[in-house]
Amino acid sequence: MSARILIVDDLFPNVKLLETKLSLEYFDVLAAMNGPDALAICAKGLCDLVLLDVMMPGMDGFEVCRRLKNDPNTAHLPVVMVTALDQPSDRLRGLDAGADDFLTKPIDDVALFARVRSLVRLKAVTDELRSRALASRDFGMGDPLALATAETGQNAAILLVDDRASSADRLSTALSQHHSVTVEPDPHRALVLATEGTFDLALVSLDLVDFDGLRLCSQLRSLDRTRAMPVVMIAEPHDKARVVRGLDFGVHDYLMRPVDRNELVARVRTQVRRRRFSDTLRGAVQASMELAVTDGLTGLHNRRYLDSHLGALFAEAALRGRPVATLMLDIDRFKAINDTWGHEAGDEVLRAFADRIRTHTRGIDIVSRYGGEEVVIILPDAEPPEAHAIAERIRERIEAVPFAIQRDTRAIAVTVSIGVSWRRPEDIGPADMLKRADLALYRAKNAGRNRVEAAAA
Repeated sequence: MSARILIVDDLFPNVKLLETKLSLEYFDVLAAMNGPDALAICAKGLCDLVLLDVMMPGMDGFEVCRRLKNDPNTAHLPVVMVTALDQPSDRLRGLDAGADDFLTKPIDDVALFARVRSLVRLKAVTDELRSRALASRDFGMGDPLALATAETGQNAAILLVDDRASSADRLSTALSQHHSVTVEPDPHRALVLATEGTFDLALVSLDLVDFDGLRLCSQLRSLDRTRAMPVVMIAEPHDKARVVRGLDFGVHDYLMRPVDRNELVARVRTQVRRRRFSDTLRGAVQASMELAVTDGLTGLHNRRYLDSHLGALFAEAALRGRPVATLMLDIDRFKAINDTWGHEAGDEVLRAFADRIRTHTRGIDIVSRYGGEEVVIILPDAEPPEAHAIAERIRERIEAVPFAIQRDTRAIAVTVSIGVSWRRPEDIGPADMLKRADLALYRAKNAGRNRVEAAAA
C-alpha cells in the first residue's frame, strides 16, 4: 500500500536518508525542517503518516506530536517518533504525547517498513470513517471529531493472554490501576472469551507453551466479532521476525520483554484511544445513516427510505409470484386538530399515531410517513383479506382510545381512514399499487371517514 509520508527533521542528511529508503519502497515523501512547517502540512491533509524527529530547535518533536494529537482535524494521523534517544523515559514521553510508535536510530529498515505499512492501513480505515462521520454534522449531531478526540483511553476491558504466572501478575497489576484486566493462560479459552465478551484490547504473549501466540493474534484479527479489537503482541527480543509478520497481517502494536511498566500503560492507552476514536466515528456514521432514512417527528421511515426499498421488494414479489399489499392511512380532520389544539398538540398526535401503528405491524413491514399526516404501510407476503384485516385492526385501535396531550388534561379523539391495495400481475411497478391505495383512501374519506376501503376490482 502506497502512502504519503512526511519526514520532519532539521538535519538535511537525515531527511535524504529516510527519503531514499522510503522512495525505494514506493512511498511518496514530503519533508519539513521544523515543527511549524510540519503542522502546516498536516493541517492541509497532505500526508498519511509522520516520521518525526525529537531533537529540533524551537518546537521539539514532543510538542509537534502533542499538537497534532490534540487537534480533532489531525488526531487521526499516525506519528512515529524517530530519535537517537534510547532511554525508557524518552520513549514514554513520546508515547504520552500521543505517538503511535518510537523508533531509535540507527533505524532497522525491516521494522520501519513494517510499522509504516501497518499504521498506513489503519489510517486508511480511519479516513473512510472520518469522511462519512463528517456527514453527521448536516443532521445537527455536533462535531464527531471533537467528541472522538476527547477520549482518554482509560477504564478499558483488557484481555491478557499469558501462561507465565509471574509475568501475567506483573502486567495485570500495572494495568489494573486504570483498567479492568482478565487474565487467561489458555489460548483456546482466550479466543472464546474474546468472541463472547466485550473487550477493548487484547495483550497476547507470543511464546505460549505448546501454542503459537502469533496464530491466536491472527485468529483475533480475522474473526468478525474481534476484528476491530486492538491486539498487542508481547515478544522476546529475539522474536523480531515474528513481530514483523504480526504487523504485516494487522496486529496493532507490540512490546518487548522485559516489559517496561510505564510503556505498557502508555501503549495500551494509545490503542484504546484509537479504538474508541474509530468507534465514535462509526457510531456517528450509523446515526447519520439512520437519520437520513428516518422521519424526525414520528421516528417512522421517511419517503426516501420507502422509495429506495419498495422497488426491489416489489420486483422480488413479482419474480417469485408472492403477494404484497399496501395500506395508505390518513388521520381524519387533522387540520381541525391543529386549528383547535395547536400545532404542538398536532405533533404529539402524530407521534402517538405512529407508536400505535408500530404495535400492529410486523418487523418485515415497511412503515413510512408519506407526507403530512399520511402513512404508508407495505405488507410483504400479505394476501388481500389479511391486509384488509390488518387495516381494520389498526383503525379500531386508533379510534378506541383518545390521544392524551401532555400539556392538557383532556384527550383528543382521533380516527383514521385507510385505503388497501395489493400487487396485481398487470402492474408495471409499485406506483400502480400505491395509486390504487390512494384512490381507495379517497373513497374512504368520501364515504364518511373512519373506515377501510379496498381497491376497486
